[in-house]
Amino acid sequence: MAYVFDKGTVEQKNFMASEKFVSFSRQVDDTSYAVKTDAFGHKVIPAGTIYPTNDAKAEGVTINEVDVTHGPQMVGVIVEGYLFGQRLPVAPTAEAITALKKITFTDTDATAVSQA
Repeated sequence: MAYVFDKGTVEQKNFMASEKFVSFSRQVDDTSYAVKTDAFGHKVIPAGTIYPTNDAKAEGVTINEVDVTHGPQMVGVIVEGYLFGQRLPVAPTAEAITALKKITFTDTDATAVSQA
């Protein structure tokens, strides 16, 4: 007899404005500012998170969601490309937009974004 259970539903907006991008691997852990706990109690960092912080220290944007419940994990970080900033889990701050010199946010005006 097989045990069947609902693993949940993933809801993620497409934040890629182009199929062409450059990414590098980075390591993340559960001390990240962006860690959220999902319905199953797992600590995850959502896809589209400004890495490592959403400020002047920003280096890129995570490609996929990563589970850091059981320790540090590798994640792809987009460092060059075209993205929809308003579709990210948290919109980039003006400082982050300035720091991400090779990422173009096609729907975000750097002067209109709040310093959240």
